[in-house]
Amino acid sequence: MKRKILFLGESYRADAITWMKGLKEFGDFEIITWELQTPNNSKLNRFKRIAEYFFSHISIRKIVRQEKPDMIIAERTTSYGFLAALSGSKTIAVAQQGRTDLWPEGSVLLPFKKFIQKYAFKKAHLIHAWGPVMTISMKAIGVDMSKVLVLPKGIDLSLFTPSTNNSNKIEAIVTRSLQPEYRHDSILKAFSVLNQKGIDFSLTIVGDGTRLQFLKDLARELQIENKVFFTGRIPNTDLPKLLQQSNIYISMPITEGVSASLFEAMACNCYPVVSDIPGNQSWIKHRENGQLIEIDNIEMLAEELIWSFENAESRNNAIFRNRKFVEENANYDINMKVIADKYHELLNLRATV
Repeated sequence: MKRKILFLGESYRADAITWMKGLKEFGDFEIITWELQTPNNSKLNRFKRIAEYFFSHISIRKIVRQEKPDMIIAERTTSYGFLAALSGSKTIAVAQQGRTDLWPEGSVLLPFKKFIQKYAFKKAHLIHAWGPVMTISMKAIGVDMSKVLVLPKGIDLSLFTPSTNNSNKIEAIVTRSLQPEYRHDSILKAFSVLNQKGIDFSLTIVGDGTRLQFLKDLARELQIENKVFFTGRIPNTDLPKLLQQSNIYISMPITEGVSASLFEAMACNCYPVVSDIPGNQSWIKHRENGQLIEIDNIEMLAEELIWSFENAESRNNAIFRNRKFVEENANYDINMKVIADKYHELLNLRATV
């Protein structure tokens, strides 16, 4: 009989889909899902979502009684991870999604989030750190590191394949959610600088989010709307082709855990230009295999885009090294097999408890 997993988290997210698909494929698990139903897209809905959250452990416990999952896995230690800890399940794995998951930093709920995160860590039998940068905050608060598996889920290298782009202009792509923390406005302003300098480019912005209309208006205001293409939300299976048609990948978040988007771009031979923060410093060395840009430094971003495009030999050497790095460290087939095997091992161990 198949072992059953209850997944707590937003099941529509590409990251979650990869996780669940890998467990089915390499662990032969049956997956059932549960997630909050109230969208987090307005101030009113945020209050409703919090109210829903406070009573959701009742629904989850009911599912556990009815479905009898062998284990629960949950994304984000400060939300679904805490609900997993309250579930009464005998075997629990939680994943820290961000560098700390304690976000936003100025939130009035921060003390509460710290409390529930600590409880989630304590109750979990396995803790996922998708990259080394996540372990720093774990060690700082005394997490039992023997429970921590440091390994990215990886990306499907049969889909995200390298391509050769010999374009004589910058063909950049951004694939992050259109939310304020990803600083798309700074990216548009940097391309406005390029436009003023007479440098030709195209910029593709993939995805959806609360800032979509604002960013479209800003592109028009900066008079670059004819060179900026907003795709809206697309299936993850359509993404490889867009990456393969681009030569530069840009991502300017103000905080980062481990970015599957960065790995996808590296796999497709896009040269990475990313914000200079710990989550990106784990993978990118400035002007060696990409560029690291100060947050909101528009002039620096513009200058480094020009440098990266003009230095074709350096860029080509970098994309070759980046593809090799992804093959060795972020291969979905290898990493998800390790994770699935770890779950079976954990379940066998917990069966004797």
